[in-house]
Amino acid sequence: MQPVYTAVATARGDGRNGEVTSSDGVIDEQLAVPKEMGGPGGEMTNPEQLFAAGYAACFHGAVRLVARKAGVDLTESSVTAEVGIGRDGGELELAVKLIAHLPGLPQDKAGALAAQAHHVCPYSRATRGNIQVEITATT
Repeated sequence: MQPVYTAVATARGDGRNGEVTSSDGVIDEQLAVPKEMGGPGGEMTNPEQLFAAGYAACFHGAVRLVARKAGVDLTESSVTAEVGIGRDGGELELAVKLIAHLPGLPQDKAGALAAQAHHVCPYSRATRGNIQVEITATT
């Protein structure tokens, strides 16, 4: 693969209680372990929120791409990603729920577009077979 774009980010400090920055300075965030995981939580982000934001944006782009190719207008669409982290045995694992909100479409058409998007989204292809990903379409 020849990259068209390469994002560069660096983590410093104490991992999940550290800092992440992007090479262009757009991202400069302090991290905190969520309270639910025994950390301080608060006003700081965490890796799961950052992954959820990236996956939601990428999947939304894929939904809009397949809709456009099918001649479907999705002006008011949105995608919400829920990224869960928990233990399966002794190791931490991720699970993702993607909710594609596609108003104005029949449920079967919305479901078909979301399923197609799951095949073309780079995040979906990268996670396929590695983590549980559940896709839901709402209208």
